[in-house]
Amino acid sequence: MGKKFFGKCDYKAIMKKNWLLLCTIAAVIIVSLMMSYFPGILLGFLVREYAVLTALDKYYFGFPGDILMRMLKMIILPLIISSIITGVATLDSSVSKKIGTRAIIYYFSTTITAVILGIVLVMTIKPGVSQRAEDIGRRGSLPEVTTIDAMFDLIRNAFPENLVQAGFQQFKSRRVEIKPATNANSNASTDGAAVNENNFLAAQWHRNSSQAIVMKCESKTKVKDYKVVGTYSDGLNVLGIIVFCLVFGIVIGQMGEKGRILFDFFEALNEATMKIVQIIMCYMPIGILFIIATKVVQVDDWEIFRRLGLYMATVLIGLAIHSIIILPSIYFIVVRKNPFVFIGGMAEALLTSVMISSSSATLPVTFRCAEEKNKVDKRITRFVLPVGATINMDGTALYEAVAAIFIAQLNDYPLNVGQIVTISVTATAASIGAAGVPQAGMVTMVIVLTAVGLPANDVTLIIAVDWLLDRFRTMVNVLGDSFGAGIVEKLSRKELHQGDPQGGINIVNPFAVETSSSNKSETRMKEAYLNGAFDADKTDFVVVTETSQF
Repeated sequence: MGKKFFGKCDYKAIMKKNWLLLCTIAAVIIVSLMMSYFPGILLGFLVREYAVLTALDKYYFGFPGDILMRMLKMIILPLIISSIITGVATLDSSVSKKIGTRAIIYYFSTTITAVILGIVLVMTIKPGVSQRAEDIGRRGSLPEVTTIDAMFDLIRNAFPENLVQAGFQQFKSRRVEIKPATNANSNASTDGAAVNENNFLAAQWHRNSSQAIVMKCESKTKVKDYKVVGTYSDGLNVLGIIVFCLVFGIVIGQMGEKGRILFDFFEALNEATMKIVQIIMCYMPIGILFIIATKVVQVDDWEIFRRLGLYMATVLIGLAIHSIIILPSIYFIVVRKNPFVFIGGMAEALLTSVMISSSSATLPVTFRCAEEKNKVDKRITRFVLPVGATINMDGTALYEAVAAIFIAQLNDYPLNVGQIVTISVTATAASIGAAGVPQAGMVTMVIVLTAVGLPANDVTLIIAVDWLLDRFRTMVNVLGDSFGAGIVEKLSRKELHQGDPQGGINIVNPFAVETSSSNKSETRMKEAYLNGAFDADKTDFVVVTETSQF
């Protein structure tokens, strides 16, 4: 005890110095949960106890919560577009490559760690050994998905053929069986031959009843053939939008002064979007209240929570360990700051993610908490957070690993080392492909089950409790994205410092052409804004020292 580790950091001294702060953060989180979550639960139970609601009444009861979800989803598209483009355009292409590489390494590392943690817990606790699949009721329907088609659709959606359509639809492949052509005459002759053969066998049997006649019936194996039909499903194609915005932002940054007007436009769009987010935050307490209350009212069978209690406990324990121990430890080792102070700054975003169960819809609040409360550089948050909300799914990966092995235990299906490794790799890949929308993990679960030969239909065994687990794994996803922004900022401090005013580059005008100190005195302004537009002469050296004012 008391020995220094990780350099000059003393764990005992940190706890002694910050114990009051840690207790305050814990109290704030508990009070926030009581003020935002429990009233919704209480309202839901009161409605269940003293009111008899039909399905139509329940639909109308959830109307205020539906309005909140619509407002948050409405702001996702302009927020992602403006934040990524301005964030990437401000950075040099080489700097963007380094930041992107660090973010991707962090995402993969934490996701693989979450999968390994989930496998260790489910193999240790064994929640499915004491139960059978027949004892658990099935709910919902099996999502129609094929592994290879899902992977191809992920790549196709990364490159949308219509950017406007990507704002509200995603490409989805569907297999259609090709039925062979039938010939009426051949069928008739075949049927007649079959009748004659049966008559002959009957006559032979009657003539010699003591002699057994053994026959081999050969049937032609029919191989089904399919064709893939491309369809579109409703939903924002987040991956395609992000890929386009990344490329578009890099191109704007390389255009120099010609791209200045586009940068100013998206910068203003980002500021206006964040103003709208502040307005939405005023309505959020009411919307969250009815979202939780509606979920409580809609639950028909509370007995399913008892039957799947051990499975739910395994998932929740894994999510707690990952979010309270693993992620903070990584942040502390890299950043050398108190991770729980960082979590306290993200408390509003974490609570929002629990309520609305969507990492993409939580993005507006995540931006606000990371930039305003935790003071993360905007050039990092605008680049890292939208990408993380799409591909960084630690909670989803852990959940899929636990669920797959739990279903194997229910069916008494032994898993060897190779199959466990397959689950690890598949759960990691499937979680990256999962969109940041509610219950996307159920679709990717089918991919994981199919990869190891487990019955995909058994995914309906856990649908009844998925809505609750989805909220907590979404919170872990958002926390992982937030920690990633702080870690990448620390690792990229040298590159970011080069973009500071002390480093010789004007942040306010990232497109200004750099000149040496000897040339600055000789270079004069050749451009000025006139009525919001450019009035430029045709000279080689251009330096802009003013920005447009709105």
